[in-house]
Amino acid sequence: MQTKLPETLLASDLGRRADSILRTCVHCGFCNATCPTFRLFGDELDGPRGRIYQIKQMLEGEPVGRATQRHLDRCLNCRNCETTCPSGVRYGELMDIGREFVARKMRRTVASSLVHWLMRAVFPYPRRFAPFLRAGQTLRPFLRGRWRRAIPAWRRVGARRSATGSGRVMIALAGCVQAVVDPTTNANAAQVLDALGIRLIEAPDAGCCGSLSHHFAAEEEARAFARRNIDAWWPMLEQGAEAIVMTASGCGLHVKEYGRLLDGDPDYREKAQAVSGQTRDLAEVLAREDLSVLEPPSNPRRIAFHPPCTLQHGQQVHGLVEDILLRLGHELVPVSDAHLCCGSAGAYSLLHPRIAQTLRREKLENLEREQPELIVTANIGCQTHLQSGTELPVRHWIDLLLS
Repeated sequence: MQTKLPETLLASDLGRRADSILRTCVHCGFCNATCPTFRLFGDELDGPRGRIYQIKQMLEGEPVGRATQRHLDRCLNCRNCETTCPSGVRYGELMDIGREFVARKMRRTVASSLVHWLMRAVFPYPRRFAPFLRAGQTLRPFLRGRWRRAIPAWRRVGARRSATGSGRVMIALAGCVQAVVDPTTNANAAQVLDALGIRLIEAPDAGCCGSLSHHFAAEEEARAFARRNIDAWWPMLEQGAEAIVMTASGCGLHVKEYGRLLDGDPDYREKAQAVSGQTRDLAEVLAREDLSVLEPPSNPRRIAFHPPCTLQHGQQVHGLVEDILLRLGHELVPVSDAHLCCGSAGAYSLLHPRIAQTLRREKLENLEREQPELIVTANIGCQTHLQSGTELPVRHWIDLLLS
């Protein structure tokens, strides 16, 4: 793609990165075939190729209007297009640049700004988010159908035995939403790793990974979250912790990109790159371990697995969860179009409910077609979004290693 970005913009890191990515695109359009919003609307402007061209026009000086903002907002950031692209276009990074540029050039409506601010002020902080969730869970028994399913059931963590793994240590990110909605995920991960001789510890001063702020183009806020986590983890890494283990693939993808996020910060650049390099999804850790020490399931389950976009397209981790479940004796049913997004995409399902619900309905039809006993996934957003549309239980896959 030929570009004509102003010299003033090309003098900046943002401009140089954008120009490099834009020039990689060859207009082939293969990306549109796997884009959820292009498949829904059939509009070139709601596909990756069209969004790339809109970002190019903005950066070259064309006016930024509400229509451009709307088309960029509709992108789920699923990165399916990156998996499809034969030219290796870094579409996710370009979308981050485009959204940041729009935020600089054009204010949102008062209503949209308020919603974004409220989400950023509540969701990353468990102590703020928990009272809202508990209030909904209190009302849950009185609700019916989809309204009842829309509120996650209250899940308590059982008594956790003391960790015995002493030779090896890994760091866990407790997370924000997951820590409140389903705290059993981290507890179960710790129990499984303990059985493998690995002690999973949390850094008290670590917090939200910052992905919500990042996707809302609040870049300084996102960088502040990243710096806080790096400061919390760094002493543990210096003391020999092997890796930072992520039980939510969305958080994992974002932390793996801390190196890019803080590339312009001379005080944190090297540490951010090191943290990104030592971050592992839980499946990446367990895939390398001898799982024979785990008790085989007394009741093998018939499972449909939904690989989150942040795992298969963002982190490019394929087949590891499936292999782990098969090694332990569970049965995996075939799922059509497993590469497509379920519609969760972080806060997307709250901001664009109609699109998200349409994608969820299509995804659940494919997941339920072979009549599995339950659905498992690897990200809390997918888990809660899918559960709100089905009566089948939807769980994190780590739960099945303890059954």
